[in-house]
Amino acid sequence: MILFKRAAELRNYLEKQRKKGKKTGFAPTMGALHEGHISLLEASKKENDLSVVSIFVNPTQFNDPADYAKYPITIEKDISLLEAAGCDILFLPPVEEMYPSGQMLKKKYELGYLETLLEGSFRPGHFQGVCQIVHRLLEIVLPDNLYMGQKDYQQCMVVKKLLELTGLGQTVNLQISPTLREKSGLAMSSRNMRLSEAERNAAVAIYHALDHIRENLKPGSLKELQQQATAQLTGKGFRVDYVAIADAGTLYPAEDWDGRQKLVALAAAFLGEVRLIDNLLLN
Repeated sequence: MILFKRAAELRNYLEKQRKKGKKTGFAPTMGALHEGHISLLEASKKENDLSVVSIFVNPTQFNDPADYAKYPITIEKDISLLEAAGCDILFLPPVEEMYPSGQMLKKKYELGYLETLLEGSFRPGHFQGVCQIVHRLLEIVLPDNLYMGQKDYQQCMVVKKLLELTGLGQTVNLQISPTLREKSGLAMSSRNMRLSEAERNAAVAIYHALDHIRENLKPGSLKELQQQATAQLTGKGFRVDYVAIADAGTLYPAEDWDGRQKLVALAAAFLGEVRLIDNLLLN
């Protein structure tokens, strides 16, 4: 595995590989890696000649400075995991490399309604920060395939929109990998590292609440199902930001179901200080 810390050096190296006809896959991460991240690398290795992973905890996508300060950093473990999984290139830039002229947003990405609901509503500015860093990384790596996880369902939709807005979608193919779960059903997440053992056992309630929606889905009003799932989480000590049922393709809220529309259930809730998100495709 080759480690790069400078954008220009990585760009030059990949340009030489492209001239040799090599296809590149790319998985951007914020580190604190787990099996979900490794599954993205494995998907890339199956479809590309070179697989690039980046680790960069992006300050501009944290609307809460305390959350940024507490984000888990496990670089040595991450490097060992990537080497063992056969990663070709790790891009590990410092903040000033990604933001040489400061962290202010240079442009606004016209994401429309996508940044007004769910995560966009509860984390103002978050998706602008995501777009800013993903755009910058894509311009450096110029991959053929981009790998992201379905656990960040709305983020995947935002990145798809970013590819359209920037024209990068003409050359970059977004591949979304299924959410990996622990045996309990808890979605794998870097933030799980911040949970105590008791909290980790309790955290699976998010999955159970979403599964309750899936198991009890029937045509008609969805309001009661949403209320039941929210009550389940509140009863287990969660501070709920949202439990939502939405159109799987647009994320527009779904209030009634006709039995055919493809739906996704999404939840975000705090357990202690840690904010967890999850989603399930319902049908």
